Amino acid sequence: MATAPRLYVDDDLAEHTHLEFQPGPTNYLLRVMRLGPGDPVRLFNGRDGEWRARLEVQGRRAYGVVETCSRLQTSPPELTLVFAPLKKTRTDFLVEKATEMGATCLRPVVTAYTQTHRVKLERLQALVTEAAEQTERLDLPRLERIQPLSGLLADWPGDRPLFYCDEAGAAPPMQVELAASGAGPAGLLIGPEGGFSDLERAQLRACAGVRPVSLGPRILRAETAAVAALALWQSELGDWGNAPYVPEDPEAGRG
Repeated sequence: MATAPRLYVDDDLAEHTHLEFQPGPTNYLLRVMRLGPGDPVRLFNGRDGEWRARLEVQGRRAYGVVETCSRLQTSPPELTLVFAPLKKTRTDFLVEKATEMGATCLRPVVTAYTQTHRVKLERLQALVTEAAEQTERLDLPRLERIQPLSGLLADWPGDRPLFYCDEAGAAPPMQVELAASGAGPAGLLIGPEGGFSDLERAQLRACAGVRPVSLGPRILRAETAAVAALALWQSELGDWGNAPYVPEDPEAGRG
C-alpha cells in the first residue's frame, strides 16, 4: 500500500478531533491524489506530533477525523539561516532546500549588494510547508520578515555563534570552526550574489558571536553555499547522526 498523504494543518491534533481541510489541501486530496471517504491521511501541526486521520467527504468539502498518534513531537537543533534574497526562483530554491536540510528559522536580510529587496512571505511560506510535508519534518521553520543586516547584527545574541561564510576565503575552514564550537543554537550567514562589501566585512568581524568561515577554494553561488553550509553544520553538530539505523545481519538469508 502506498504511503498515506501527509499534510500540515493549523488545527490542534488529538484523538477524535474533527477538522475541515482548506480548499488547497482539499483539492490535493480529492483531485490530485484521488482519495475517497475512509482513506488514511497523515497530519502534523508542529506542536502535537504526527497523527493518522480518516478522510470524510461531504460534497466538495473534505474533513479529517483524527484517530491515533503515529509520531511524538520532537524539537530539532536550533539553526537560523540568514540570507540575502536572490533573483527570481533562486530564493525559492534556497528556502525549499533550507527547509529540507533542517533549518529552524529563515531570516532574509538586506545588504549593500542585495539585488532584490522584495520577499513574498506568503509564497515562501507555501514552499516551506510543502518541503516540510515532503521531508517528514514534524515542524515548520519560522520565516521572518526582511530586515537590514545591520539590524540583525545589533540584535544577535553575543553568546550564539553566527558562522559567516566569507567568499573572500580569509577565514578558517568551516569544519574547523564547527569542531571548536560545540552543540547549541547557532546561525549561518550567506551573502548576496555580489558578496559582502568591505564595510560589511569589517562590521561582521567586529560583532560578538560572528565567526568567519570558508567553504573552500571555489566561489559558490549563494544558494549552493547555503546548502553546503547547512550540510556541514548538520553533519557536525546537527541531527544527521540521530537517524535510526539497523545494521544488516550478515547471516540473514543463509541456509
